[in-house]
Order: sequence, then C-alpha cells, then structure tokens
Amino acid sequence: MKTITITDVAKQANVSKSTVSQYLNKRFDYMGEKTKERIEQAIKDLGYQPNIVARSLKQKSTSTIGVIVANILHSFSTQVIRAIEDYCHESDFHIIVCNADDNPDKEKKYIEMLQAKQVDGLIIFPTGGNVDLYQKMNKDNYPLVFVDRSIDIVNIPSIMLDNEKASSLAVSHLVKKGYREIGIITTSISRNITSRVERINGFKNSLEKHELPVVDDYIKSLEVQEIQKGLEEMLQLTERPKAIIAGNDLSLMEILKYAKANSIKIPEDLAVIGIDEVSFAGLYNPSLTTIAQPTFEMGKQAAALILEKVQNKEKNSEHIYRFEPELINRESC
Repeated sequence: MKTITITDVAKQANVSKSTVSQYLNKRFDYMGEKTKERIEQAIKDLGYQPNIVARSLKQKSTSTIGVIVANILHSFSTQVIRAIEDYCHESDFHIIVCNADDNPDKEKKYIEMLQAKQVDGLIIFPTGGNVDLYQKMNKDNYPLVFVDRSIDIVNIPSIMLDNEKASSLAVSHLVKKGYREIGIITTSISRNITSRVERINGFKNSLEKHELPVVDDYIKSLEVQEIQKGLEEMLQLTERPKAIIAGNDLSLMEILKYAKANSIKIPEDLAVIGIDEVSFAGLYNPSLTTIAQPTFEMGKQAAALILEKVQNKEKNSEHIYRFEPELINRESC
C-alpha cells in the first residue's frame, strides 16, 4: 500500500504543506475553523499517520520523558508515576517507565537504554548506586530530576517529603494516645537511602523531644524478606514495644502479615501506624492510621521541573523541594 504523506493530506484538504504542518503541531493562531475541519477530515479519510521518528529528528526532540523507579511495588511510586503521566500528557509529552528493582546495575542499563532512545530527560527515583553516572549527566546538563531521594554530592533537583516531620507526626500521635514503648521498622538503609535515613533520624529526634528513651532494639532497617523476623525479635523482648511505626508501605504489609499469622490484635496487642497512605487503609479492619505523602503534588512538581529543564535547558536554582506529610487518624492506634 502507498504510504500516505503530508503532501497527500495537503492536496486532499486543498491547503499548503506548511498549513498541515502547523495543524499537526497544534499551531492554530492564524488558522480558521473551516481549514482545521478540512485537514482533520482529510487525515481521517486518508488514514494518515504522522512519522514520529522524522518529526523527532526535525525538531530534535522525541517529546518523551523516561521515568526510572527504584521499586514499582511501592504505592508511592505508582501514584507519583500517575501524576507525572497526567502532567506530561497535558503537555503532549509521553513517558516510558522502567523499574530498577533497587538494583544499581539494572538502573544503569535503563539510563543508558533511555538515553540511546533519545528521551528528552529523565525522572529517577535513584538507587544511589550510580553516583558517577549521575554526575556525568549533570555535568553534561542533561535534563534530570530525582524523586524521593537525593544525592548530596550531586546538584540535581530532588522532590522530597519532609521525612523527619513524617516520623515526628507518627511519634507525637502515639505519645498523645498514651504509648511510651515505640519502635520503627523500615526497609534497608544499606545504600544510605535518603528517605529511610531521614525517617529514622526523625523518629529518634522526636523520642528525645518527648523525653522518651531511644532503644536500639526498637529500631530495625531490613530487607523486605527479613522484616517479619525482625518484628518477631522485637516482640520477644522482655520489654517489648507496644506500638510500631512502619517506615513505608512495604514494611507495613509485612507487619500486617505477621500480625495476622500470629493472631496479634491491632491495636489491643500492638498499635500500628504507617508512613505512606495505602489504598486499603480505610478498608482494613481495623482501619489503618497513616502518614500520607502528597503524591500527586510531588509527581506534578517533578514533571513540571523536567519539562522546564527540557524546554529551557536551564538549571534550577533550588536543590530540594520539600512537601508536607499529613496524619490520617484511623483505628490502628
């Protein structure tokens, strides 16, 4: 079959090629409604499909943003991705999403693959294991934005929760409810993941503020598959915690699994509060108290920053953009 070209559309609509080009690029400033209707009908009648590759070469842009998440299983990640996609779609940009599985080698391969596909910029939830590569991209002024985590030695704009405040809100809520023996479990900080480190620091600082002891045995940072064992060790202590803070949604899931398997009643036997709002929080029995992140606002800010960098090629002056956590009080504590 003959390939339908922009020339064919112009002939069918009885307009010039440049007018069709303006229509395809949504430049309607000096275009009448009847002209737009004729072009639209011609495209429909002929079955014309724009050559995206050719347009990308001409415009030196693919109108595509790469998004690399550290772990797509986090509800936070999926919610932020949705907000990024919404914002980019409104700006006629597409996104390609890749999951690094908290694996620096996998993250590196995805960065290289997406750059080879000539995406216009990257939004990365960094594993923290490719500092040299981050630095090189930054030195080359490649459009790059981090989400959820920052790398101190790399000056890249980062979208972050006020993580210390999130932990402080959780501790203060538990203290207000009368709890004194409070623990925290989060996923591993072996690669110095910013959000997790800050939440633990905020936990310790808040305990001290409330004049409560910081008990090392009440603080655990573990791989997901080790969390239930870590919780069991905590609960077998002679002076065990009466309340537990889940440092993120994956930690919360493991705590709830352990409680169900061992007939632990929440909050009678163990009060629970999670950092990260989860979809089932209001449906779970008892409903779960959480510290929510403004995920959609964070995703929109990340998208706005990357498109600004893509379109202006200018570095942003602000390094870290902090967002406020919110306590959602329910029945689990």
